[in-house]
Amino acid sequence: MIVVTGAAGFIGSCMVSWLNSQGYKDLILVDDFTQQAKIPNWKSKQYSEAVDREAFFDWCAGKERFLQCVIHLGARTNTAEFDEALLHHLNTAYSQKLWQICTEHQIPFIYASSAATYGGGEFGYSESSEVIRQLQPLNPYGWSKQKFDLWVLEQKEAPVFWAGLKFFNVYGPNEYHKARMASVIWHSWVQIKAKGEVNLFRSHHPDFQDGRQLRDFIYVKDVVSVIGYLMEQRPHSQIYNLGTGQARAFLDLAQAVFTALDLEPIIHFVDIPEDIRDKYQYFTEADMSGLRKAGYTEAFTTLEAGVQDYVQNYLEQGKRIY
Repeated sequence: MIVVTGAAGFIGSCMVSWLNSQGYKDLILVDDFTQQAKIPNWKSKQYSEAVDREAFFDWCAGKERFLQCVIHLGARTNTAEFDEALLHHLNTAYSQKLWQICTEHQIPFIYASSAATYGGGEFGYSESSEVIRQLQPLNPYGWSKQKFDLWVLEQKEAPVFWAGLKFFNVYGPNEYHKARMASVIWHSWVQIKAKGEVNLFRSHHPDFQDGRQLRDFIYVKDVVSVIGYLMEQRPHSQIYNLGTGQARAFLDLAQAVFTALDLEPIIHFVDIPEDIRDKYQYFTEADMSGLRKAGYTEAFTTLEAGVQDYVQNYLEQGKRIY
């Protein structure tokens, strides 16, 4: 059995789809399954059981020897979340308990970290443990992920194989329920369909022009492909970056959405909301040397190709992935 936590969410449901496409059907889906907006993400997938995340540890007791791998993608991912107790429970303590189970029973363990741990980027974007120990995230969400990464690096005992993945800006199908936290591609498409124009955040940083804030955008299909590779090949255990290695401007992204819809761009700029303005990352770019050294050779989808596929084959069709 393969456990996928966060299986009703964005990346988790896409992971389940990838596993199904590769012939993996004996899956244990773990999440809060009460959210109606997420039901289309997982209900039609092939799996053995769907287990509520708060009941999982009781469910797991005595079944550990049957688990082939734990892919831990469940988390509270709202970067504007300030309930630190909730973040600690879902993002740090829950992950620690999964790690301990996988260590005790020598189960491969792959988990989601985040590029939010890099904060303002003052220490660069290397995945080396020396850099990770210096990082200063800009928000409680980033800290909840950073605390687990630091805890992992201090552990003397570990699963037979483990990998932490610092996801950069992931976009693609099945993020419809994420509302404010959905990708800028999704928000741009919604705005274009409603008004024929897109609002992007104005820059409040003197080194960046409006719309020229830079992020490393990665298509969710590439993300699940990498996770599948790590699960099957089990290279060196470490924390890996997972982006494309190429930062792109939000302006490029918005223009790609207009191009996918065969429309001329109409773009306006609005102030960054005050509750996130001082915690906003103006530049992220993954150092992808770790994954390449681990033997992953597949090319990453370009921003233009990823946006075109997402917009034309999913958003415009009202479809979920696979």
